[in-house]
Amino acid sequence: MTSTPGRFTEVAMRRVLARLSNQLSVDDTDARLLRLTNNAVFALPSAGLVVRITRTHRLQARVHKVAALGAWFEEVDAPTIRLADGIGQPVVDGDLLATVWRYVAPHEPPPNAADLGVTLRVFHSLSVPPLPLPEWDPIGDARSRLDDAEGLADGDREYLLSWCDRLEPRLQQFAASVEPGLVHGDAHEGNLIRDVSGKVLMCDFDATCIGPWQVDLVPPPANEARFGPTGGHSKLAAAYGYDITRDPSWRLLQEARELKMIAAAVPLLASAPGVAEEFRLRLRSVRTGDTGVRWTPFGDLPRIS
Repeated sequence: MTSTPGRFTEVAMRRVLARLSNQLSVDDTDARLLRLTNNAVFALPSAGLVVRITRTHRLQARVHKVAALGAWFEEVDAPTIRLADGIGQPVVDGDLLATVWRYVAPHEPPPNAADLGVTLRVFHSLSVPPLPLPEWDPIGDARSRLDDAEGLADGDREYLLSWCDRLEPRLQQFAASVEPGLVHGDAHEGNLIRDVSGKVLMCDFDATCIGPWQVDLVPPPANEARFGPTGGHSKLAAAYGYDITRDPSWRLLQEARELKMIAAAVPLLASAPGVAEEFRLRLRSVRTGDTGVRWTPFGDLPRIS
């Protein structure tokens, strides 16, 4: 299904939120936008809820997976946020889907890379869920985003598809060499929250899958290479007990992460000029081999209202 420009802006997503709130009979007068990337994420503190609305139709299958995972996480007492009680998940609004979670008011200090390392060790120790989870497939994910690419120039599409073709067999060979387990898929400090008791919880399970545990250690050092040093990688390595940059697979996994960080913007190119500019900067730096140019996280870009 082709989206129309403006359909997934903040204003449009707030309209969806209003309809969902009415459907759930909850108060959304204090709704606060937390994120506006592939999902529009709203906190509703007075209702004690967080609502995550998908903004691209081609990723809707993930919503059903995330809902099933949320139920399983509660069963095994995983170090994660929890689905809201008494709500059938996912929630439907026309052709859009959403999941609804219990609101966790963030407490100080904010989670850091050391917290990420400790939490990931617990997360990786969980058994493989009895759910039809996808296998780790960064190339398949990238290609699915390229399919949802209204604003992608032909030359950029060809380059990205060629990049996928080059990486895929190498990543498949690596994955086959590692015992598969539960992988968060987008492990970074921004996907952690500290609750009132001081416990650190993981959130955002769109990319959760079964695959090599090493991939969850890649984002902090890969992000530092592109967004700038923070010291987070060294804290992660010490807390987890493993330095991924010394793993023989590091350069391969770093490249796969950079492909993901570029392809993630593709479904939003037509409706988000700020994202489009950042996409072009990232792709140009990769194509020219420029490792000095600094990228900007999509969540830090100006929003379209």
